Amino acid sequence: MSLKLPRGLYGLIDDGVRPDLSVVDKARAALAGGAHVLQLRLEKTSDRLALPIIREVVAMAGQAVVIVNDRVDLAKLGGAQGVHLGADDVPIAAAREFLGPEFLVGATCRSLEDLHAARAAGADHAGVGPIFTTTTKTVAHAPLGLETFAMIARASPLPVVGIAGVTLSNINQVARAGAWCAAVASGLLDAPDISDRAKALQAAFFA
Repeated sequence: MSLKLPRGLYGLIDDGVRPDLSVVDKARAALAGGAHVLQLRLEKTSDRLALPIIREVVAMAGQAVVIVNDRVDLAKLGGAQGVHLGADDVPIAAAREFLGPEFLVGATCRSLEDLHAARAAGADHAGVGPIFTTTTKTVAHAPLGLETFAMIARASPLPVVGIAGVTLSNINQVARAGAWCAAVASGLLDAPDISDRAKALQAAFFA
């Protein structure tokens, strides 16, 4: 694996947040603000429309990493650099076999046991959470809280992306707790100026 997940803000470009803006426009604004990682969440977008969207974002991303949520097939067809998999998605090992060693494969994990299993199956990073409560998507699990998140992150065999409820006011706490990246959806996309918010989030992560 030569490609590494860049540290800092991990922008969640969700088609269900700020539907007044296109996915491409939201991605463009986040990139202009210095986001080095974007995950495209296209749950409300048909496959036929999702594929050209992914390709357009990849084409304008430059050195930034583009990850597709859930869909191994669309990630590969769209030329993305990675995929993120939840518990109900394609198994990590099957995704790794299909995508090969150069692709980033992330997995949602909620415990150290999950992290070790994900690493053994071929994941190279993991989203750990929920850290806080979130309104962006329905989560069946209670929030871990920063203390438990920190314990997991610091003992993790994989770089950890802190997920759920991350905002400008708490992103630095998430970074200090051991996160390699912090995933932000509504805290990024609901801002009046997405580009300015991306800059502020990136700066706060490293403050």
